[in-house]
Amino acid sequence: MAVLNDEQTMLRDMVREWSDEQSPVSAFRKMRAAAPAEGYDPAAWATLGEMGLPGIVIPEAHGGTAFGYLSLGLVLEQLGRNLAASPLASTSAAATAILMGGSDALKAQWLPQIASGAVVATLAIDEGPVHDPAKIATSVVDGKLSGTKAFVAEGDSAGVFVVAAVDGLYLVAGDAGVTRSPRHMADSRSHAQVTFDAAPAEKLGDASLTAQVIDRATAALCAEMLGMAEQAFNTTNDYLKTRVQFGQQLSTFQALQHRMAKMFTELELMRSAVEGALEAIDAGRSDIDQAVSLAKAVASDTLHLVSREMIQLHGGIGMTDDYDAGFYIKRARVLEAMWGNAAFHRERFARLNGY
Repeated sequence: MAVLNDEQTMLRDMVREWSDEQSPVSAFRKMRAAAPAEGYDPAAWATLGEMGLPGIVIPEAHGGTAFGYLSLGLVLEQLGRNLAASPLASTSAAATAILMGGSDALKAQWLPQIASGAVVATLAIDEGPVHDPAKIATSVVDGKLSGTKAFVAEGDSAGVFVVAAVDGLYLVAGDAGVTRSPRHMADSRSHAQVTFDAAPAEKLGDASLTAQVIDRATAALCAEMLGMAEQAFNTTNDYLKTRVQFGQQLSTFQALQHRMAKMFTELELMRSAVEGALEAIDAGRSDIDQAVSLAKAVASDTLHLVSREMIQLHGGIGMTDDYDAGFYIKRARVLEAMWGNAAFHRERFARLNGY
């Protein structure tokens, strides 16, 4: 488990309090019912901007706080607990791409706007239903980018895209040459098919930068998954302590205690793996790719287990829309596939270690 400094502890507690009071799961229900075009509540996002959260990984010189990826993970974990719909993870990953590869002019143009929350940024990487960077066909000719990205998180509202092409990573701003087609998925969040047709683009870096940015986006995703898994476990545990069957609380049945104990131990391993990946990024270690693949494989397996058990241990009511359990399993299945599933990352981890 990561050792937090005073600033990180205060940040975590502040976001946890805000999430519980201002963005509980009931707020997600309202957002889902209202179905805004953005796929999130713009007012809630504006509040996060006022709190300085979009600038966590952005240097102070560009309006951010430079708290790093572990701090970003703490925030995403707390938001993930209540399924808060926000473009923070995607925006932070895209901002990192600009920070790592952009010119001084690009940084000055975009990073302050991103840090304030005025502009939503996102990554446009995959071109099919399965994450596979080796199958990118998007191309750039004379500074004009063309291609189609299949599932772009926050693609409905993004003001700037960081796009993977055959020869590297590019920045595409605005809507010139950009067509968005919303995709309606199980988690009721923003996912769009985005088509680029000779869109003006500026190069950020080669394919190695693409891989580095994907790793950072994956680590941020794992932090959200950690928050979801912990809350799903706690909600199920509370339910077992209050539900009475055959004259006894469900929590008194040994078979169910064993299942909860199994989940608890897996959650502890998940936290270590996820925080380890975030710390590796902040430390600039040489094994970031391995740490991220380990984290995503463990996070996917654990969230899959806990969200499934949440449904089963709630019984038949767990499948109804009156209970929150269904929201967790729907979001979980989307995140498990995003940036590569557990099998993809186990294979990648083995390959990176020479197997």
